Parts: sequence; C-alpha cells; structure tokens
Amino acid sequence: MFGKTFNLDLNLFSPKSPRLLGIDISSSSVKIIELSKIKKKSTNMLRLERYVIEPMSKEAIIDGNIQDLEAVGESIRKGWRKSGSRLKEVALALPAAAVITKKVVLSAGQREDDMVFQVEAEANQYIPFSLDEVNLDFQVLGPVPDHPEEVEVLIAASRKEKVEDIVAAVQTAGLRAVVMDVEPFAAQAAFELMKHQLPESGESQVIALVDIGASITRINIIHDGESVYARDQPFGGDQLTQEIQNQFNLSIEEAEAAKRKGTLPENYNQDVLQPFCETLALEIARAFQFFFTSTQYMQVDCIFLSGGCATIPGLEAIIAERTQTITQIANPFLNMELSNRVSQRQLKQDAPLLLIACGLAMRSFDPS
Repeated sequence: MFGKTFNLDLNLFSPKSPRLLGIDISSSSVKIIELSKIKKKSTNMLRLERYVIEPMSKEAIIDGNIQDLEAVGESIRKGWRKSGSRLKEVALALPAAAVITKKVVLSAGQREDDMVFQVEAEANQYIPFSLDEVNLDFQVLGPVPDHPEEVEVLIAASRKEKVEDIVAAVQTAGLRAVVMDVEPFAAQAAFELMKHQLPESGESQVIALVDIGASITRINIIHDGESVYARDQPFGGDQLTQEIQNQFNLSIEEAEAAKRKGTLPENYNQDVLQPFCETLALEIARAFQFFFTSTQYMQVDCIFLSGGCATIPGLEAIIAERTQTITQIANPFLNMELSNRVSQRQLKQDAPLLLIACGLAMRSFDPS
C-alpha cells in the first residue's frame, strides 16, 4: 500500500492511523477483519484477532450502488457486534469502477501547496466532472527512473455521492470511516502477504489476482508490485445460482441455500457445476488473451483465486488446465498468527473471501 500521503478532500490514501477495522462491503456480504502486531523472536508479525462474514440482502447493493442504506448499515452493525471488536474506526474501499486513477509526472522537490495546485490542474484534464463534484487525493509514488528531478504521482478521484453513501452506511452502524481505499489496491496489499508462497517471492513474475464475485469476476494483473492490467468480466456466482434455480425448479433463495448447504441432487456436479466451472475458466482465459494483445507481456506465471467461488471443488484445477497457468487459492493468513477466537479450519474455507478486508485492516500499520 501507500505510505505518507497528502489529502485534498478525503483520505483516499490516508497516512498511518490508530488500529483500524478493515471492512469490505460487497453485493452479498460484509467482511470485517481486525489485525494486530505482535513480537515473536524479535520480529514483528501480524496476528488475525477476529473476523466476521455477515450476509446481506441482495437488494441492498445493486451494480455497485447502495440502494438500501439501512440494510447495509444493519449488516455492518450485526457483523461488528458478532466480531466482539471494540474498534470503531474503519478502513473502507470503493470499487475500482467508482474511482478514476491516473499516474502523472511532476517536478520533484515542490512545496506541498504547489503540488496540490498542480495535481488539481492535472485532474481537470482527466476527470470528466467538475472538481466540486468529486473527492480528490494523490500519492507521490517516487522518483521517475533515470530522471531524479521528476516524481511519479498517482491521482485518485471519485464522485462525492459514491463516497458519501459508503461512509453513511458505516455511520448508521455507529462506526467512523477514517481511510477510504480502492478495492484493487487493498487486494494488492494482502497479496504482499502471499508473495512468499511463490518461487523467489514472485520477483519479476506476472501474477493474476482473480476475484470471483457474485456478478463480476475482477482480474488484476501485477508485475513487481505494480498493477499492469485490470479487467472486469460480467460473470460470477449468481450465474451458478440461476442455473441451479432453472435446473431444479427452485426459487432464488432456495437455490442459494441449497448451493451453500450442499443439498442438491446427485446430477448437480455433472450437469450444473462442471459446466459453470468450464465457462468461468474460459472467461478468465479470454481476459488473459486481451491482456496479451494489449500489453508487452506474453504470459501469466501464477493465478491467485479469491472471492466466493474460489473454493468450489475442482475449480482450481479446471482454471489451471484451461489457462495453462499455475493456480492456487488465495490465503493471506497462511503464515499469520491466529488468536484463539479464530478457527483455523473455518478460516481456510473463508480466506479467499477476505483478501480486500485483510488489505484494508493492514492500513493500521502503514508507515507514517
């Protein structure tokens, strides 16, 4: 994630804060994580103190927009109470589609006020709204290679109503938003905990983070810590639920419940689940082809699967075969200390759903 920041309007890239809860609000659930830092053998380590996944009404958020503020707030409140956490300050994230980001190059060594002025001038060129209508922030990423007199700056902007809605939902739950991030950045922060699972810690490798959500599969491809490609495929777990509904003549609610409990007929695997997995693998392979044809890269070295569908039995192998790429299920907690409140067995099942919330909770430990 990003370190010291300069805030123009809202803390899209906030500096270090007191301990924060990471809260990921998706279209189907609210995920809440609390991390702490402990010392072990003279080394600082992260510990997962607690986490909760609280279901949410499907009508509460549609196409990434909050439709029922009270329902979202109630899910957050329930999740917070179940967690048993005393923390009330939280880090949140906006979907990538709700945020415009742009990297620009500016002169190094400027005073903060001068840089703010330049960022606003640059933002005017790239943002198709009046600056009065957006929350705007920026982060100095570092010097431009071979040009020490210049720095690369990441500008981020979002429509004010998008930010206000998610902040209001948290406020109705009695909590306070301190940091606003962007979902892919939060997932990348959690990926930093998984790099050691790769040969040479993933150095110089092309890694795909594939998040399979309810309605969208989001693909973020990273090379040496930087996102080099992102694509959303309109395909996800909802398609599986709809196919169950059609095949077995169930309501959407019955289909969802049967899918979760594993109470479907014997022909479910062959007639419904296998075709769904094949289609999903094909969608990912197509996204990779777009990546190869629109960038200088010719291969993906490894895929990390996250999201609600990531742990479908056999999906990992089907995607690996279709894409000819090493594929594994994302688990940022693999070598993390766990408190006695956390069930290791349940966490293994839930870990792929917690990538964004984990990255958000890590904002507590950003360097000042």
